[in-house]
Amino acid sequence: MIEGARVVVGVDGSLSSLAAVRRAAVEARRRDAVLVPVIAWMACDGDSLRPLSELEFAARVRLDSVVELAFDGVPRGLRIHPRVVRSEAGRALVAMADRPSDLLVVGSGGHGGPQGLLHGSVARYCWARADCEVLVVPATGALESLAGEEAPTSPALEAVAHCHAGIGYLN
Repeated sequence: MIEGARVVVGVDGSLSSLAAVRRAAVEARRRDAVLVPVIAWMACDGDSLRPLSELEFAARVRLDSVVELAFDGVPRGLRIHPRVVRSEAGRALVAMADRPSDLLVVGSGGHGGPQGLLHGSVARYCWARADCEVLVVPATGALESLAGEEAPTSPALEAVAHCHAGIGYLN
């Protein structure tokens, strides 16, 4: 169990999740919080012959790769507790960010404009069910970060909500 302030961030290897990881790091430093990057995985129909340990390992490799890419190596001065969870992504993220004081950061799924921020099913799921603040970050944040600029802070480019609906859970 991670004690203290936490910033939980969804990772799937997409450009918007890279932007989310970078923005989550900014928030974790600002809040003096632990950064908890989470990747969720599930066996697909075509994976029925692969051992579950192999699928979990592949998810771990993807998580490590995104974190390394986001920070150009190991980040300094930031406490990180990565998690690999066998679950649907939205459910895993909402379950991990289970405290009202948590911040849950997710990528927008790559759809442009303010209307597209909640287009991705994971972002919508988290927005509707999290019991903490939810920050949705567009992929443009990753592009700007790659150019050496800080992630955008415009309300038109990100959505923040404090939701009180039910939360998902893990068995």
